[in-house]
This record gives sequence, C-alpha cells and structure tokens, in this order.
Amino acid sequence: IRCPVKECDEEILHGKYGQHLSNHKEMKDRELYSYINKGGRPRQHLLSLTRRAQKHRLRELKRQVKAFAEKEEGGDIKAVCMTLFLLALRAKNEHRQADELEAIMQGRGSGLHPAVCLAIRVNTFLSCSQYHKMYRTVKAVTGRQIFQPLHSLRTAEKALLPGYHPFEWKPPLKNVSTNTEVGIIDGLSGLPLSVDDYPVDTIAKRFRYDAALVCALKDMEEEILEGMKAKNLDDYLNGPFTVVIKESCDGMGDVSEKHGSGPAVPKKAVRFSFTVMNIAIAHGNESKRIFEEVKPNSELCCKPLCLMLA
Repeated sequence: IRCPVKECDEEILHGKYGQHLSNHKEMKDRELYSYINKGGRPRQHLLSLTRRAQKHRLRELKRQVKAFAEKEEGGDIKAVCMTLFLLALRAKNEHRQADELEAIMQGRGSGLHPAVCLAIRVNTFLSCSQYHKMYRTVKAVTGRQIFQPLHSLRTAEKALLPGYHPFEWKPPLKNVSTNTEVGIIDGLSGLPLSVDDYPVDTIAKRFRYDAALVCALKDMEEEILEGMKAKNLDDYLNGPFTVVIKESCDGMGDVSEKHGSGPAVPKKAVRFSFTVMNIAIAHGNESKRIFEEVKPNSELCCKPLCLMLA
C-alpha cells in the first residue's frame, strides 16, 4: 500500500501498514486508512500460502486479468502475467532478474550457448580441464549453469571438424573420392615411406584437404557475406571465388611433460595447418576482395590438417 501522507509516498507491506501510519503524528484521520485486524489469525503473506489459498485470495484479480487477456491479447494470460511481473521488477530497478526472466520467456535461457562457450575456451587458451574447473566453480558459486558442460562443447566442435558439411566438386576431380563424409585418416597414407624420409617412428592423423577447406569456408560464411555486403555485392553470386591459402607447419615442442595422467607420449609433436589469407570474387571485369585475414600468424585462424607425433 502507498502511504497517503503528503511528501511520504512510501510503499509498505499490508501487514506493516498500521505500524507505519502510527509514526505520522500529524495525520488526524489515520484511523480511516489503518488496517483493522478483526481477530483470528493474522493475514499471511501471499507467497507463504498453499496454492489453493493463493488461488482463493487472487480469484478476483485472476478474473480481471483473464477478461483483459481475452479482450486485448487473444486470451494469452501467461503473456499478460509475465509482462506485469517484468514491469514490477523493473519498477524496483531489479533489471538483472528481469533480463534473466525475459531470456527464459524467449526460450534463450540464462546460460550461454555451447558454441559461445567453445569460442571462450579457445580464445582464452583454456585446456579442457581448466575450462571444466571454471564451469564447476561458476555453477557452485552462482547456483546456475551459465557455462555449458564439456560434452556439449564437444558436440558443438563437431560442426567445425572436416567431414561435417556435405559438398560436391563440379566438375568432379580426378583421383579424388566423391565421398564427403570424411573423418580422420592416417597421416602417412599416400606418402612413399622410406627409412631416409622418416628416421624416427611417427604416429600421424590428418584430415582430407578438400573436406578441411570446405569446413573452414563454411565456418567463415558470415564474414564472407559481410564482405560481399560491404562491397555492395549480392548475397549470392556464382563466382568464381579465388581463395588464397597459406600452408604452415609448426613444431609444438617437447610434449612429454604435457601428457597428464595418460600414457607417456613421444617426444615431439608437429602440426600441419593452413590459414585462409584472403578471398576475392570475380565481378564483371574486376576482382573484388571480400575477405582478408588481419592476423595471419595467429594460432586462432590456423585450420589443422595433420597432427604428427614423432
């Protein structure tokens, strides 16, 4: 209840209204407004009642809300009640709670999307165990699952791995399989093996180059479309596109100390990867560049092709 005394305007809970009003000495007619308990049990707070008692107390208000919803909102009582609740929260400056409720109403939930969590893990260079520790800590401290568990990140990661997106070569390439669902293959397949080439034992796993390239371009779809928009080109042009790639290989140092609790691994790890440097499209008589990698030496834009332990 809002206090009717001039220059007070305070909002008081119903049960504490009489006590508040007795503080205003200047109010002569306060008896008109003071809450009178006619004996029996004191009135309980709405949220402490049983569901049946809540329905009983709010039946008149519920009837009015239902009538309003049917007249104005096509009978959507839930939307009317939720909006009332949001307005009440925002009136009290409880915007964070209101934002979370709004997110749940729109089906977004208050947590982050697995793909966003994966991007955070990669961009902050967290290992899986470090990410898992952060996930558990945040969940324990806040009581809410803001970050997603590791298994959902691995599912999101599959969309970034070669072999996920179907594609077709036109015209078909000679000596290249038409099968697009390619997982990991032996890194040394197709290479002439001799003692001179490989004086040490190697274990290698690699992706098929064309499948890896298609996946990299699919991952860059938004950047490509934004680049076309910036150059005032249509969303769809049939090309030809020119994609410039830099291949690279880096030694990942001595990994014998990094194996954790698993089996000991060989001494050296080598990674073969490629980076999409720029993409251009033929438009009329000229070539327009629609994408350029600003940090071509960053680990974050390296698309792995092969991992070899030597």
